[in-house]
Amino acid sequence: MPAEPLHLTVLGSATPYPSADNPCSGYLVSGGGARVWVDAGTGTLGPLQRYARLDELDAIWISHLHADHSADLLTAYYGLLYADIRRAAPIPLYGPPGIADRLAGFLTNSAVRSPIESAFAVTELSDGHRSTVGALSLTSRAVEHGMPAFALRVETAGRSLVYSGDTAPCRALTELAEDCDALLCEADTPEPDPAHHTPEDAADTATAAHARRLILTHVGRALTPAQAVARASARFAGPVVHADPGATFAI
Repeated sequence: MPAEPLHLTVLGSATPYPSADNPCSGYLVSGGGARVWVDAGTGTLGPLQRYARLDELDAIWISHLHADHSADLLTAYYGLLYADIRRAAPIPLYGPPGIADRLAGFLTNSAVRSPIESAFAVTELSDGHRSTVGALSLTSRAVEHGMPAFALRVETAGRSLVYSGDTAPCRALTELAEDCDALLCEADTPEPDPAHHTPEDAADTATAAHARRLILTHVGRALTPAQAVARASARFAGPVVHADPGATFAI
C-alpha cells in the first residue's frame, strides 16, 4: 500500500491572542501514520481533539516560548497526568532550550517541582537538530526572532512541509525551505519588522527557496487574511492561501 501522504491541519493561526473563532498558532502534521502537534498556542488543544487525543500523538514540537505558540502545553500537562489520558510513556516534546524549566515555573505551586518530565520527554532543539517521529523526518533550524526560536522542515514519502515559526527573513529559513512542497510562513506585520515577516517578505522567502506553495499564517491584526494573501500574491508566482482554522492541506 502507498504511504499515507503528508497532511497539515490548521488548529489555529491567530496572534497575539485568540479571536472568537480562531485559536493562536497550532498545527497537526501527519504522515505515514505519525501525528505531531506543531506549536501549542492558546486555544489549540480544543480543536486538536477533533483529530487526535493526547494519547494518540507521537510528539509535540514547539518553535519558541511565546504564549501564542506554547501556552496550551500547560493544560496538556494536566490532561496527560490528571484526567482521562493514559499513555505508556511521556510524550516526546521538542522545544527551545529551557522549555522544561519554563513549564515548571508556571505549574509548580509548592516547594516540590511539578513533575514535568512525567508528562513530557523533553528534547531541547539546536540549530540543525534532526529527529525521526515514525515515518516523519524533522529538521530544525535556528531563526531570527530575538529569542531562541526555530523553524521546522517535515519530510515523508518524498514530500516536504516547512514551517517558519516566528522569524524575520533569514538565510536559515530560506535554506531550510529549499525546494519544499509547501512553506507555512508567518506574515505578522504590515511593515518591515526585526522579528517577523511581512506578506511581501513571506513571498520573497518562498521565491528564494523555490517553494511550490505558500500558506500564510500568524497574520497580525493590522491586516486581514485577504489583504495578506493579495500582498504576497503580487510577489510570489505560485499559489498563495491563508491558514484558515480547520483547513487541511494535502502536501
